[in-house]
Amino acid sequence: MGRDQMRQLYIKQKVFSLSGKFSVKDAEEHEVYFVEGSFMQIPKTFSIMDVARREVAMITKKTFSFLPTFFVEVHGQETVMIKKEFSFFKARYIIDAAGIEVRGQLWDMDFEVLQNGELIGAVSKKWFTWGDSYQLDILDDEMEPLLVALVVAIDYVKASQSAAAAGGA
Repeated sequence: MGRDQMRQLYIKQKVFSLSGKFSVKDAEEHEVYFVEGSFMQIPKTFSIMDVARREVAMITKKTFSFLPTFFVEVHGQETVMIKKEFSFFKARYIIDAAGIEVRGQLWDMDFEVLQNGELIGAVSKKWFTWGDSYQLDILDDEMEPLLVALVVAIDYVKASQSAAAAGGA
């Protein structure tokens, strides 16, 4: 199938409740990326590394912002800002990046990512024997680190909010 073949990666849900480290796997359960969160450190960062342990993306949570704001750097360049908008009814995010647009339900982890109108990736939930996971369909290889970072950042916001709602547990 060559160029048109879509790559699928899997990220376990609520990965942050266990430890600051986890891996992103492909359909054969091979580890493709490693994500490490800074523990008890300000600002909170997540480093996304490839199998050779080279950093391909870095997520930084902005401190002192009322609503969660994240900066995503890919290959050392700031590429995207993800900002949660305040809404009483449902979570809305603004993703500020060059030509990147997200369509669908971000909070439910069911959305498509477009760049300049072209579909570059999609996220959905999948249930496996080894736990609930997010399935990431990647249509543009070059955007893969960015798409992984996007899922990690949103999942982190969700996990930290549900922890806060449960009384900081």
